[in-house]
Amino acid sequence: MKLSDFDFHLPEELIAQYPPPQRGGSRLLAALPDTPLQDGVFADITDYIAAGDLLIFNNTKVIKARLFGSKESGGRIEALIERVLDEHTALAHIRASKPPKPGTRLLFDGGIEAVMQERAQELFQIRFTGSLNVYQLLEEHGRLPLPPYIRREAGADDEARYQTVYAKHQGAVAAPTAGLHFTDEILRKLRDKGVRFAEITLHVGAGTFQPVRGDDIAGHKMHSELYEVPQSVVDAVAQTRERGGRVWAVGTTSVRALESAARSGSLKAGEGDTDIFITPGYRFRVADRLITNFHLPKSTLLMLVSAFAGSNRIREIYRHAVEQRYRFFSYGDAMLLGLADEPQKAA
Repeated sequence: MKLSDFDFHLPEELIAQYPPPQRGGSRLLAALPDTPLQDGVFADITDYIAAGDLLIFNNTKVIKARLFGSKESGGRIEALIERVLDEHTALAHIRASKPPKPGTRLLFDGGIEAVMQERAQELFQIRFTGSLNVYQLLEEHGRLPLPPYIRREAGADDEARYQTVYAKHQGAVAAPTAGLHFTDEILRKLRDKGVRFAEITLHVGAGTFQPVRGDDIAGHKMHSELYEVPQSVVDAVAQTRERGGRVWAVGTTSVRALESAARSGSLKAGEGDTDIFITPGYRFRVADRLITNFHLPKSTLLMLVSAFAGSNRIREIYRHAVEQRYRFFSYGDAMLLGLADEPQKAA
C-alpha cells in the first residue's frame, strides 16, 4: 500500500476551526455495512445503538500542556509536555532556535523553572523545580494545546469544549475527539435505553498529528502512547458477546487501546505503551462499530478507518462528506462505521 492511496481532496473551508455552538450539535453520517449512507444529526446516535450493546469510551483528560518562556541565555522557547514521568519530571517537545543542551535552565512564563536533563530521541526530559507537581504547574500556567490545523490560539471556551464530559485521568495533549459530541443528555438517553458503558484510558500524544513520510507506509514508525484496559472492560465485552450485543468503540483511540490489549488473540486486561499501526488487512478482535470524526488525508487514522470499514467504503464516505459539506477534524462532524467483515446478525 502506498501513502497516495489514502489521499483525497479536502477544501480548506471544511476544516472546522470552532466547535458547534452547542455540544452535540454536530452532524452524523451513518455508514453501516450493506446500507445506503444516511445523513443526520449526532443526537440520532441513540437510534443506532441497541439495548444490550456496549459503548467503550476513552476517559483521558487533556492537560494544559503548552508552556512558553526562554532559555537562561535569552532565546525564546516553547515546550509541549508529551508525558509526565513523575511529580517533577516530564518528556516534552521543545521548539527553539537551537535545541537546549543537558543542564540548560529553562525559564517559563509564570515563574516556572526547569532544567533540561537529557534527550530522549525527538523529546527532551526536563525536571521542574519548586514545590508544585507537573500537573499543578500546567493547570496554573500552561495553555491548552489545539491541533495544528486549527489556525488560532485556544480561548476560554476551548477549555470546556476540547474536553469530553466524562474526562477523568490527566495525561492527553490532544482530545479523543469522537467523544466531544456526547452530552450528559445523550448519555442519559442511552443508559435509559439499556445501553451499557465501559471506559479505557489512552493518553493521546502529539504524535497523533505526525505525518507519514515516504510513500511506502510499511516503513512508518508509529508514535507510542500510554494505555490501560481494566478487567471490568474485558468482562463487559465478554458479557456483551454472550448476549449477542455489539461492541461500540467511541473514537480511534479506544480502538487502539482495545486492539493493543488483544494482540495475543483475545482481549486481556493490561496497561503499557502501544505503538500499534493499523492498516487495511488488519483483523479486528474487539469492536463491531466505530464512532469517529473525519480524518486528515494521508494520516494513520485514515488508514485505521479504512481497515475497519474497508478502503472502498471509506472513499465513498469521504466523497459524500465533502460533497455534503460536512465539517472535518477535531471540532468537525461525526460518522458511524460498521466493521467491514462483521458476521451477519439478526436484526
